[in-house]
Amino acid sequence: MCSHYQGIQGRERFERHFGTALPEDAGQADVWPGYRALFIRNAPLGAQPAAGRLQALTGLFGLVPHWSTDLRITRSTYNARSETAMEKPSFRDAWRHGQHCIIPGEALFEPDWRSGRAVAARIGSADGAPLGVAGLWSCWRAQDQEIFSFTMLTVNADDHPVMREMHRPGEEKRMVVVVPPQHYGDWLSLPARDSLAFLQAQRPPDRLALV
Repeated sequence: MCSHYQGIQGRERFERHFGTALPEDAGQADVWPGYRALFIRNAPLGAQPAAGRLQALTGLFGLVPHWSTDLRITRSTYNARSETAMEKPSFRDAWRHGQHCIIPGEALFEPDWRSGRAVAARIGSADGAPLGVAGLWSCWRAQDQEIFSFTMLTVNADDHPVMREMHRPGEEKRMVVVVPPQHYGDWLSLPARDSLAFLQAQRPPDRLALV
C-alpha cells in the first residue's frame, strides 16, 4: 500500500515524459492522503487539451465517490485492491465506468521492516524515469463545485524482490501498479472487463528499486 509519494519535479520533465501540459495548479510535491496532486486521464470528448489527447488535472489523493457526504473519506480510499475494486462501494462506479488514470510520481515511500522496525524506504523507477501509477479517478459534486480525486490500484507483491520486504511481517505484501510509458494509452482506454488482467500483468521485478 502507498500512503506517501513525491510528485514530479519540474515542468519540462513532466511534459516530456507524459506528453501533456502541466496545469497551473500542480498540487503538492510531497503527497499524503487528502492532499492535492496530479493525475492524467484521456481528455473528454470535445475538450481541447493544451498538448495531445491526454489531460492532466489536479485532484485529491484518495477517491471521493459520488455518494460521500464530505472529503474525509480520502483518509481511507487512497489505495484500492485491484481484486475487489469492482465490488467495493467506494470504487465500483469508477471501476465499472473505466475511469482509469495515470498518477505521476518521482518516488514512493513504504515502511521497510528488514531491521525489525519500520524505516521509510524511498522506491523509484530502476531506470531513473518518472513513475506512472495506474489508478482510478472520480468527480465529486457539491454546492456547484466539482472536486476531482483519485486512488492508486494495488496488486499482491508476495513474490516481488523489493516490495515483499515492505510492511509489517506476516501481513500480505501489496504494491501499486507501475505502468510502462508505452502502455499508458492502453490503460487509459482499457474497458473495465480487461482491467484486472492488465493490472496483474504489470509486475516485472526489475521495474522498481530502492533509490
